Amino acid sequence: MKKAIFRRVITAAIIFAFAFSFSSFAYADEGDFRTLDEIKESGVINIGVFSDKSPFGYVDENGDYQGYDVYLAERIGEDLGVEVNFVSTEAASRIEYLQTGKVDIILANFTVTEERAEEVDFALPYMNVALGVVSPEDAVIESLDDIGEDDQVIVISGTTAETYLVKNNPDIKLQKYDAYAEAKTALENGNGVAWANDNTEVIAFAIENPGFVVGIPSLGSADTIAPAVTKGNTTLLNWLNDEIEALGEEEFFHADYEATLLDVYGADYEDTLVVEGGVTAAEAPAGE
Repeated sequence: MKKAIFRRVITAAIIFAFAFSFSSFAYADEGDFRTLDEIKESGVINIGVFSDKSPFGYVDENGDYQGYDVYLAERIGEDLGVEVNFVSTEAASRIEYLQTGKVDIILANFTVTEERAEEVDFALPYMNVALGVVSPEDAVIESLDDIGEDDQVIVISGTTAETYLVKNNPDIKLQKYDAYAEAKTALENGNGVAWANDNTEVIAFAIENPGFVVGIPSLGSADTIAPAVTKGNTTLLNWLNDEIEALGEEEFFHADYEATLLDVYGADYEDTLVVEGGVTAAEAPAGE
């Protein structure tokens, strides 16, 4: 009798554990997020940004977040009527921070790709981008063919540069870093023959650091940068898309560029980089 009862208890415990594990897995797969109404009710929105990627997201000498992405984040908070809590993120942590509910939105120079779109939901874009390669002016890399078999190229883990080179040039040795500051220091110290990253970033690096040249200004396909939310968070995604379209009517992103990027890139890059209202040049009606 005792054995029969014991078997029933064990069987029930196994069934319960299996059911709990299955439900937990399903919940994790959907992602943990707060709806638009929940964010408004809390009075705070958590936005993931870079803290070391000037001029897009960085912390200044006063400990305040600054940059192109931060400028947009502050406007989002203003229009939602909530405070913005900035959460520092690394490139490789952007998807994880959304899926675990650590942030509501990622605004960290996040390039839209098909692979990433399977894990997060991207809103409308606000910037154009491609990959670029910067190297010392006395040993300029103008083609990937210039990279020797023993040479190493610096990349940031979790970026499109890493993905592109692994997929298309698997023979190139990569030296991977988690933080942008680490990658920049590595290039300055000669740890790699070049640094591959978003062309906006490597152009800015070359402008600010004499002795370095962007030998490959555009590598691979032209892409866009957009905000991202947790997969399935449709209320926040729809609000973001409406917001980006409305901001385009006042040319907000040109104002953002002029406030945060003009001193770095100059006026010549403004119309090339800025996307207004979520509409890229390729999507704009003829005559615009």
